[in-house]
Amino acid sequence: MTLPATAVDEAARLLLGWRLTANGVTVRLSEVEAYSGLGEDPASHAHRGVTGRNAVMFGPAGRLYVYQIYGMHFCANIVCGEDGRAAAVLLRAGEVVDGHDLARKRRPAARRDTDLAAGPAKLMQVLDLDRAANDTPLLGGGPATLAPPAGPVGPVSAGPRVGVTSAHDVPWRFWITDDPTVSAYRRHTPRRG
Repeated sequence: MTLPATAVDEAARLLLGWRLTANGVTVRLSEVEAYSGLGEDPASHAHRGVTGRNAVMFGPAGRLYVYQIYGMHFCANIVCGEDGRAAAVLLRAGEVVDGHDLARKRRPAARRDTDLAAGPAKLMQVLDLDRAANDTPLLGGGPATLAPPAGPVGPVSAGPRVGVTSAHDVPWRFWITDDPTVSAYRRHTPRRG
């Protein structure tokens, strides 16, 4: 899916319900977050321009941008803008629709099936993806594949992004309304003094 980078929020909405498959598990995306690299989104890894870490965000579309947080967890974005203009959608949560046994082995602490991929790092754990998946294609030839939804996903809700210190009130987090696999929202609280 390639849209103008200025339409990254539209791309995020369109990715809801898509199925991501890797290493024997398939997840239906239920929550995503949009990030623009046009210099207008200080929460984006591409806000200050191209670096070795974020170069994949500048295209081509249809590739994974994988990075590590807190030195131990991995998160993934789908690059969705035109070449040269950074735009990516963070994969925040999903429903495991195939490969439940593998998903449970990879996330034994999950109390319910709805918790298996209810967060960006949890989603990566159930899919068994890490930094090796960075800059790989999603439409064939990579460790993960992306497929469109079988039908309409229903109503979509929007709200502020999670876990960012800048532009946290931008309503670019999208989720399938009332979906039980959506991650818990924690409002940003600025540090004092």
